[in-house]
Amino acid sequence: MNFEDVDGLRIATFGSGPRMIIAVHGISASLMAWAAVARKLPDGWSLAAMDLRGRGHSADLPGPYGLPRHAEDVLRVADHVGAGPDAVLTGHSMGAYVAALAAAKRDFARVVLVDGGLPFAPLPEGTNADEALAAVLGPALARLRQTFPTEEAYVDFFKAHPAFAGHWNADVEAYVRYDLTGPEGALRSRVAADAVLQDGRWMYLESERIAAALASIKSPLSLLRAPRGLLNQDMGLLPDDLALPWVSRLPGLTDETVPDCNHYTILFDDRCASTVAARLTAGPSDPA
Repeated sequence: MNFEDVDGLRIATFGSGPRMIIAVHGISASLMAWAAVARKLPDGWSLAAMDLRGRGHSADLPGPYGLPRHAEDVLRVADHVGAGPDAVLTGHSMGAYVAALAAAKRDFARVVLVDGGLPFAPLPEGTNADEALAAVLGPALARLRQTFPTEEAYVDFFKAHPAFAGHWNADVEAYVRYDLTGPEGALRSRVAADAVLQDGRWMYLESERIAAALASIKSPLSLLRAPRGLLNQDMGLLPDDLALPWVSRLPGLTDETVPDCNHYTILFDDRCASTVAARLTAGPSDPA
């Protein structure tokens, strides 16, 4: 893994193959979310992931945030790493929405949305976007307001997260430790809370722009869904009643549920990460 900074954006490149994957992380995550998938790639492939502005080692980049700004950054990174027309674009969670916006502006060999990217249902009357975001993200938002006395205390916080209970491994731990900053005794997440709030509002309030972007994508488009949610609950982030109408609406969209994983472990569990890597690198006649 090689790190570099491009105009304040931290980029990591995993592998050294000529075929390139550009990967975008979720709303409170970092580029390290893609390490396990990158390790599962076959020879001949490499993966470039970035810390979105307001996250990881790009946390000091200023706003405004919002998904169109991130999509511009993604395309800038694609240019920087020399991603040509045979490159694949992917995003997880909020990163899937960013990837959809980027793919509406530029063609890729394939676009793979991982447990994200489809417009949410309209908010119930009387509910605002911040309330909806808090209901979905839960502990992810709580940790942005907390400080921790030691690095191990931060790791323990994540070990207690329902999505990781029973699914802890070295990739999750590396992801967690990468996110930590601040002085001993007052350690905190690198993620800028304002970035999360601005981006979350955009996702909930700009459904029509997301739908328009999806409809305009010319690249082969596939969706990988986790059957379990952010807190390992039985319903995933994109249940059938949300996803299947989009499969009918977009004839080129292929839909696959990756069994026995949740919103996070779809990238971290060895078996699930292997499935994601296989779909990213599939040939034209292989399953998408």
